[in-house]
Amino acid sequence: MPFVLGHALYMKAIHGGKAKNDTIDSQKMATLLRGGMLPKAYVYPAEMRATRDVLRRRTHLMRKRAELLAHVQNTKSQDNVPEIGTNIAYKANREGVAERFDDPAVQKTIEVDLDLITYDDQMLSDLELLIINTAQQHDANTLYLLQTVPGIGKILSLVLLYEIHQIDRFPRVQDFASYGRLVKCAKEAGGKRLGTSGHKIGHAHLKWAFSEAATLFLRGNEPGQKYLARLVKKPDKGQALSILAHKLARAVYFMLKRKTAFDLEPFLRT
Repeated sequence: MPFVLGHALYMKAIHGGKAKNDTIDSQKMATLLRGGMLPKAYVYPAEMRATRDVLRRRTHLMRKRAELLAHVQNTKSQDNVPEIGTNIAYKANREGVAERFDDPAVQKTIEVDLDLITYDDQMLSDLELLIINTAQQHDANTLYLLQTVPGIGKILSLVLLYEIHQIDRFPRVQDFASYGRLVKCAKEAGGKRLGTSGHKIGHAHLKWAFSEAATLFLRGNEPGQKYLARLVKKPDKGQALSILAHKLARAVYFMLKRKTAFDLEPFLRT
């Protein structure tokens, strides 16, 4: 049975003794195994780990790029500079942006931001080309099925492909939703609900992917927007988007289990 750091910490937490050695650890592990208290860890395939890490690095670079774009916009607001009027996320719209600022030091700061954004664009293009070519070798069919979901494009489908890997390792859809941090963990004692806990238990990358998918699902999707409007009647918009993300995750689970494409009509009807 694979043994991971989480199991080691679990062992340390429940033992309660001052002494620790191989004999004590092996006895405690045997007891836990007999009682079914030590779950088997999932070992991600070695041949896919490098590509998954490159994909996570790509996400890191995208967040840094977003910070640079936000810094340019915040600096514009602080200096009361008129609206730029173009989307500087595109390289063609960055010409002359730094010259809008009067202070030479601020101009230099904006130039540095824009140069870093341009450099990030090139790095991201190179990474995406490498990842796409590798992903087609690993599981092109799953990649295609994921992209049939409105809002799940090239990048999100890659994230889901490499973070989920095999959907069969989740016996139930509830297990998959819990693993993706898409359900709340209720705390109860003495018949009273005491709130929720365990918000960081689960997979952060899947949580991000499905949250992004829920937002992108609504773009240009009028039936999807009407569906969200019905959800907003009870909770607020943030909770409604969380519900939509959870529902998308359930849909993805059954799609991959059954190896079928996404069908919008029954999704909105349920």
